[in-house]
Amino acid sequence: MATVAGDGTPRIRIIDTMLTKNEKLYFLTARGKDFYQELMRTGQVAVTGLNERWETVRLQGRVRNIGHECLDEIFEKNPSMNSVYPGDSREILEVFCLYEGQGEYFCLAGHPIVRKTFCFGNVLQQQKGYRIGPDCIGCGTCVSVCPQGAVEEGTPFRILQENCLHCGRCFENCPVQAIIPADGGYGDSEET
Repeated sequence: MATVAGDGTPRIRIIDTMLTKNEKLYFLTARGKDFYQELMRTGQVAVTGLNERWETVRLQGRVRNIGHECLDEIFEKNPSMNSVYPGDSREILEVFCLYEGQGEYFCLAGHPIVRKTFCFGNVLQQQKGYRIGPDCIGCGTCVSVCPQGAVEEGTPFRILQENCLHCGRCFENCPVQAIIPADGGYGDSEET
């Protein structure tokens, strides 16, 4: 999970998501930790996970401190926590709930890659990557430079968002600048 420290620098650590219910994620931390202070100050967190099949899920969104609510349920579902915080030492812990945000499933295991975005809570989907505008002349340059074959012919040509790396090769090579960031900004080239 990633947060931002008081000096504006990023911080990241491994934190277990200890409970999921009602489309929310629950985790906990001790009040004395920097992580706790960062969550309380910003109310934001970013989460990512990767499995052995090269599938990742990333989430970013808003968190709220719910105190000791769900604490007993978390300890029941995660019995190893009883040896980490035995007895009444668990009182130093507080539970946080990731209740709204956006996420992405991303799989590099096949060709083409697979990308699916989603939102939860009261958040609208933000478009990322690139799209092809009406200035497209149908030259096919975007098709020839796409490493995933994620562009299909049409009028205008179309980027298949579920297979797009967001690498920007089509954007950089379009001879008429018909490819534009989907969000109107600079695109999203976070993936490798």
